[in-house]
Formats: sequence, C-alpha cells, structure tokens
Amino acid sequence: MKILYAEDELQLSSAVCEILKMEGFEVVPVYDGEQALEALEKDYFDAVILDIMMPKKDGIEVLTSMRREGNHTSVLMLTAKATVDDRIAGLSVGADDYLSKPFAMKELVARLNSLIRRNSDYRHSVLNYANIELDSNSCELKSEHGSLRLNNTEAELLTFFIHNAGTYFSPAQINSQLWNGKESPEKAELYIYYLKNKLRQIHSLVSIQDNGDTYALGKE
Repeated sequence: MKILYAEDELQLSSAVCEILKMEGFEVVPVYDGEQALEALEKDYFDAVILDIMMPKKDGIEVLTSMRREGNHTSVLMLTAKATVDDRIAGLSVGADDYLSKPFAMKELVARLNSLIRRNSDYRHSVLNYANIELDSNSCELKSEHGSLRLNNTEAELLTFFIHNAGTYFSPAQINSQLWNGKESPEKAELYIYYLKNKLRQIHSLVSIQDNGDTYALGKE
C-alpha cells in the first residue's frame, strides 16, 4: 500500500516513515502542504496522512483542495490539538479519520489498515486522477466536460496507467504486468491509441504520453 505522509517535523517524519516501511507500507514523505498537493497531482496513493499544522498550506487547506478536485483518497488527519473543534474542522471538509499527537505507532498502523480496508471497495471501483474519474465497475470515464463508456480492455489499461501515473512502460512491459504475458505488445499499442482518442473526447487534462517506445499517464 502506498501512503503519502505530509509532516513538517523532520525527525518525527523520518521515524514514522521507517516504522511504516517495516509494516509493509510504501511511504512518500513531504514536508509542507504545497509539496503534498504536488505529489497528489503526480501519483496515486492508497491513503494520505496529513498533519494539520504545516507551512505554506495547512492540512485543512490541502484536504479542501483534494475534495474540491474530486480526489477521494482516504485521509487520516494528525492534530496536536485534541479539541472537538479541531476534529470537526477536518471531518467537515472530508477527513476520514483523525489522530491526536503524540500518538502510539501501533494505533497509527491500526487506523491506517482500518481506513484502507474500510474504503477499499470504493477506491477499487472509482479512480480519480487530475480531472478524470473512472468507474471500474461500469467502465464509465468522465470529466467535467463529458463522459463516455470504455470497453473492458480500455478500462483495464487505464486503471493500470492511473495506478502507475508518471511511470513509463513499453508495450511488452504492459503485456507482462497487466496481462501476465498472455496477450501481445501490439494489443497494448492498439488500446493506447484508443485511450488517447477517448481522453481527448472528454477534454481531459491528462493524456497518455509517449517517450519513444514507452508510455505513461501524465498531465497536459
């Protein structure tokens, strides 16, 4: 599971990251709100840990921006204030859970696992990246400019690209990782072409970009 951890206290960040990695999480640390938003634009995460008190943009501002842009990734808020008002502020703008500092690492891990498990059905069926949303169950792809229905193979390929946004793959690698080598690189190339056209049709802010003979999902 890939976690974005936004915390400006460097020693705490380092310690928490090491323990989470030992628990099997892949952790991307950032140290202010602007870095958090930049990371969310570039990559897909299974959950986000946001400290409320951060420089540049605080956790509430980051979460507000996430939800406004249609990013429904599960968020655990960290707060040094144990007041009811502070908890309400986070929950009212879309936080899924909160934890007061100082916290026990066992509790943080337990809350993360619970959060990911609780929201896994939604995250697996509805994926968001920039201004597009893909419902994996209905294969509906939409943006604020329109919607259309993908076939199963197109939806499968777009899901793969969203989960690996920014990473370039050759058609052979896509065949190996997505279809276990049972299809062909030519099939991947054909459906990449189809997806490019459909993303353009809904005026997506993202596209499948090519770098010679490799492809990645990225922002325009």
